[in-house]
Amino acid sequence: MTALKAGEVEAFLRRPDPRYPLVLIYGPDQGLVSERARLLARSAVENPDDPFQLIRMDGDQLASDPMRLVDEAHTVPMFGGKRSIWVRMGNNPLAEAIGQLCSVPPRDVLIVLEAGELTPKSPLRSLIEKASTAAALPCFGDEGRSLSDLVDQGLKQYGLQIDRDAKEVLIERLGADRLMSRNEIDKLALYVSGRPRITLADVDAMMADTGTVNLDQLIDAVFVGASGNADEMLRRCLAEHMDAGVIVGSLLRHAMQLQQSRALLDQGKDMATISQASRLHFKRKNAFEQQVRHWKREALDTAIAHLFEAQTMARKSSALGESIVSRCCLQLSLAARRRG
Repeated sequence: MTALKAGEVEAFLRRPDPRYPLVLIYGPDQGLVSERARLLARSAVENPDDPFQLIRMDGDQLASDPMRLVDEAHTVPMFGGKRSIWVRMGNNPLAEAIGQLCSVPPRDVLIVLEAGELTPKSPLRSLIEKASTAAALPCFGDEGRSLSDLVDQGLKQYGLQIDRDAKEVLIERLGADRLMSRNEIDKLALYVSGRPRITLADVDAMMADTGTVNLDQLIDAVFVGASGNADEMLRRCLAEHMDAGVIVGSLLRHAMQLQQSRALLDQGKDMATISQASRLHFKRKNAFEQQVRHWKREALDTAIAHLFEAQTMARKSSALGESIVSRCCLQLSLAARRRG
């Protein structure tokens, strides 16, 4: 059984263990999951741009013929060498095919399975974690030290430095999605182009109208029950081409954060300590504290269950994404008004 802890993932990616030719990368942060799957799949071959060395497959397409994955994995290349198969999983866990590969692993092939959020009881995660020939790598949202490192690495490639207070505010604004965080860092670097150092004024000015701010305002409007503001913020987010699935995922993570904070409040913790632990931008703390007080744990349990379902539906049908997230925002804001 090989289920890595979140803190062990980076070390595994730097030095993949050859004992595990099947690697599942999963988690709520789709940007981080995709980034790590891409890194691992490409690092396993000499020329990742060669389609015969790095084979990309779609899980939904494999659902009609799962044994294609087994056949591809056991195919002996004409000119030898190592290969990598990168599978973006869909709703079908491909249990039979993956079970065969776990039992009889291929030689000179690394199979990378990219998935979204998986519960411990999900068939795919359970299958991989129980296999002695496979490893499961969880990917959770960036926070704390990992966000600080992400900022440093992102700005280093542009030859930029950042003031300490500016970095602290930037980290507070970035949130949990790795892909969105990288985009914000890139936009900040472009904003200060021609200057060697980033100041707090630069961060405030650049992020004043970004999708990140709109998303934060959308989340707070939804969970305090301000339906009108939520509609406007959702419109702005979608106008900036923000993915509906990302928005639903952000609502889900916020609901889970509220759930944890409400549990602390019920245990007798003071609100100042709870608010500080949330690591939210200071401008959001009043709204967050209001949400923690008004949302009961049972209501949050229901909200989280609905958001999990909505996230699955949004991933399954991108065409319905806007309708799904719009319905989520309306239902949650109405529930928040009932709470208040």
